[in-house]
Amino acid sequence: MVARIVFATALALSLSGHAHAQGYPSRPIKILEAAAPGGGSDLQSRLFAERLQAKLGQPVIVENRPGAAGLIAAEALSKAEPDGYTILTALPQMLINKLLRPDLTFDIDAFVPVALVTEIPNVLVVHPKVNASSIQELIALAKADPDRLNYASQGMGSSGHLSAELLKSLSGIKIVHVPFKGVGPALVDLMAGRVDMSFANLGASIPHIRQGKLRALAVGSEKRSALLPDVPAVSEAFPGFSSVVWYGFVAPPKTRPEIAKALSEAIADVLKQPGVAKTLVELGAIPHGSTPAEMGTYMKQEAERWTKVIRASGVKLD
Repeated sequence: MVARIVFATALALSLSGHAHAQGYPSRPIKILEAAAPGGGSDLQSRLFAERLQAKLGQPVIVENRPGAAGLIAAEALSKAEPDGYTILTALPQMLINKLLRPDLTFDIDAFVPVALVTEIPNVLVVHPKVNASSIQELIALAKADPDRLNYASQGMGSSGHLSAELLKSLSGIKIVHVPFKGVGPALVDLMAGRVDMSFANLGASIPHIRQGKLRALAVGSEKRSALLPDVPAVSEAFPGFSSVVWYGFVAPPKTRPEIAKALSEAIADVLKQPGVAKTLVELGAIPHGSTPAEMGTYMKQEAERWTKVIRASGVKLD
């Protein structure tokens, strides 16, 4: 009798969850966007909001919550109902925050993975005044005069900052960190020659590379980028090096697996729609798509990668 009751209860819960997923969504969905309007992440969010709205038959609204390196948006997600009607754009900074800020009042690990959507490589760029046409020449230049060259980042603990620290540890060079508040100000000072180099987002920097305002030495993706086919990957000189800004979606803690699966499948369908992949590539992105489980594995691997860099470099937030 007890066994029958347990089985019946489990079956009822399973059917209830299935019915919930089947009836989802029945009202508007909100995407919490951790970046300011107009940036690469925001543009992707709006592209997916438009396409998901058409597919799901419900309004999908992008709500920008920039600030505090993504923590404002992440905290809002941590307090949202786990019903699938509020999701967050997930970026590397979310994991880096967890590693660098032990005093967080919410658990980022509790967020439910939904889907990995794209990767955008960082690209190592220098001002044209820098006498280096390859990563090998740049390293030789830095070794000849330690701490003379400097690099811009999008801020303390950003992917650009940690990527440069990783290159430092692998190559043995000494260069000076100059943090900025975002990719825009960093690129402005780099193009003006006030700083020497940067690991910058490919989508944001490629117009300046094509105009000759910046020189690209290497891309951070595993393989060369189709947008810069003549520019080698950093991994060609340092196997295993990876520096990408990935983009995906996560849901609030305790979101049902059926809901995460439904969202993941809808996102995968959007990625297959004509023109979507082309638009993403024009933004410098590499389209992916994944199951929630695959997204969870990817995030775990990224956390392990940056944990090693942070420990080796001793990076801390002031």
